[in-house]
Order: sequence, then structure tokens, then C-alpha cells
Amino acid sequence: MPKLPVVSGAEVVRALERLGFVIARQRGSHIVMRRGSCGCVVPNHREVKTGTLAGLLKQAGVSADEFIDALHP
Repeated sequence: MPKLPVVSGAEVVRALERLGFVIARQRGSHIVMRRGSCGCVVPNHREVKTGTLAGLLKQAGVSADEFIDALHP
């Protein structure tokens, strides 16, 4: 598994949108994204910690390789 980069919440949202996720709703700084029955909560912070990012990717059912490829198309 490759090392996850330190990215912002907006970059995470952009990458997940490239993977087919859509924004379902937002409350405060937390954005709920869905793709079919899978979903995840993205904190819209300036910097998302790597542990938090790993957890939300697991929650979304996205591998680290897929995410890194979607970050920089």
C-alpha cells in the first residue's frame, strides 16, 4: 500500500468526485459523499491527517492506489 499524501478536504472531495461520488449533503465542515450504497464523510479542513484519510477511504471502499490516481489525472 502506498503512502497516503497530506491533502486538503477540497482535494479529497475532487478526487472522490472523479471516482463517481457525489455530494449528498454538508453540515458545517463535514461533507457526506455517496456512490450507490457506499458513502463517506469528508472533513473540509485545510489539512486532512493521513489516519483520517485512510479511515474515510476504507469507509468509501476505495483503495489508496485508486485515490492517488484520481488525485492527479
